[in-house]
Amino acid sequence: MSIAPDPSRILEVGFGFWASKVLLTAVKMGVFTKLGDRSLTGEELGKAIDIHPRGIFDFFDALVALGFLYRDGDGPGGRYRNTEATAQYLNQHDPNYIGGILEMANDRLFKFWSDLEPALKTGKPQNEIKHSQKSVFETLYEDIPRLEQFIDAMSGISCGNFQAFAEKFDLSKYATFCDVGGASGLLSILVAKQNPHLQCLTFDLPQVETIAKKSIEKAGLSDRIRVISGDFFTDSLPKADAIAMGMILHDWNLENKKHLIRLAYEALPENGAFIAIENLIDDARRENAFGLLMSLNMLIEFGKAFDFTGADFWGWCREAGFRRYEVLHLAGPCSAAIAYK
Repeated sequence: MSIAPDPSRILEVGFGFWASKVLLTAVKMGVFTKLGDRSLTGEELGKAIDIHPRGIFDFFDALVALGFLYRDGDGPGGRYRNTEATAQYLNQHDPNYIGGILEMANDRLFKFWSDLEPALKTGKPQNEIKHSQKSVFETLYEDIPRLEQFIDAMSGISCGNFQAFAEKFDLSKYATFCDVGGASGLLSILVAKQNPHLQCLTFDLPQVETIAKKSIEKAGLSDRIRVISGDFFTDSLPKADAIAMGMILHDWNLENKKHLIRLAYEALPENGAFIAIENLIDDARRENAFGLLMSLNMLIEFGKAFDFTGADFWGWCREAGFRRYEVLHLAGPCSAAIAYK
């Protein structure tokens, strides 16, 4: 007699939004920050984040079962504390905090993803543009505090990948490095710290300049990182020996992707390197689930924007005139696709 296949994976994914919303809500309500390096009973923690007694033990014990909290002891006297990971990454007071992107997921993406079906049927964005007729970038850049929150969120999720790039990619033969769409200047900061010989540039829209300068000054690198304002759809890119775009190409349609690659080619010297740091989809499109889901997120956010494979990237770069390329895995689903002029 044949054994029926196990349906547990189907149910796990089908109800995955339950676990997702528990984690996102915990981040939004500051559970991990309130705990810090302490342990608290359910009643103490419930009071600290102001939740009704009915939800206290279900909520905190769900976080225990999901692996986001530890609990010492059972029953009402049990004491909850952070795991090593949540203490480092979800406590707002820790410099490695990545909760900003999860706060944005809770406040924006969670509700927009409920319209995945209309996105698939129409090919159109399902975010703020449905109501305001403005793109997400227009909406963000109109409000500086909202823009700062967005940049903080992107910095949090990119920090590990950017650090891996700074450590793994050999920049010793280059004298200048430019990060296009550099936002807070995080990639330039990490690259400059790892490569004391480099002079770095970070290039982004004028609205970002103050944010970037503040971040660079805080890092003590104002003498080695220059902030240049411009628009990569109307301006040339700054000249540099190596040019990077971190999570930039996937924001755009094919025409704009090719435009940005051509600009990079024109700004590089012979033997210069163009680096795209992305959640690069594997060429067979079978393994990098996060990259594929991110591409669906681009559909929901922008419509025609999409993530891509290394083979896609090389095809566009070869068309622009680049002579060879390679892929350097960074961390998790993220890689650096590198084309050489």
